[in-house]
Amino acid sequence: MTTSLPTSSSHPSALATYGLFLAWAVHDAEELVLGPRWLRENLPMLRERFPGVPEAVWKAAESVDEREFALAVGVMATIVGAAAVAGARTGGRSAFYQGALNGFGLHGLVHLAQAAAVRGVTPGSVTSPLVVIPFTLWARGRLRRAGVLRPAGLRGTVAGLGVAAAATVVAHAVARRLAPRF
Repeated sequence: MTTSLPTSSSHPSALATYGLFLAWAVHDAEELVLGPRWLRENLPMLRERFPGVPEAVWKAAESVDEREFALAVGVMATIVGAAAVAGARTGGRSAFYQGALNGFGLHGLVHLAQAAAVRGVTPGSVTSPLVVIPFTLWARGRLRRAGVLRPAGLRGTVAGLGVAAAATVVAHAVARRLAPRF
């Protein structure tokens, strides 16, 4: 008895699953290089432009240094890597992988909105239209053609943004706890 390998119509390529981690790494390299310094240099302008933001948010932003930020990126690497592996192991069917993929793409749109709000380049705004959003759309197309893409209406969009926000909060909380040890 012979078995045939799944075709691209029933199984998305490894690039659509493991590629999530690759696209994320390119994007977060930009954030790692620009993030904390950009925030420190632009905090006065941000405070002035957005006076309704609670003081606690500004204090938290001020307290993030390069080491803590790098640790948070490392924690996020673990989360995104696990999602990519889950996607590869399930042929793209994993809800965790698809949620991470959707959250990744939506967070790219958030970066573009941030850049528009400050009328300039912000950390993550360069790779968002060049890597994050195109990769997400391409990977979702591969999942759709394979017949494994879960619908992502309003509920899926809110869940995707929630997953991205929660992962960011968790990554920074873990980094804050680990930073004194490194």
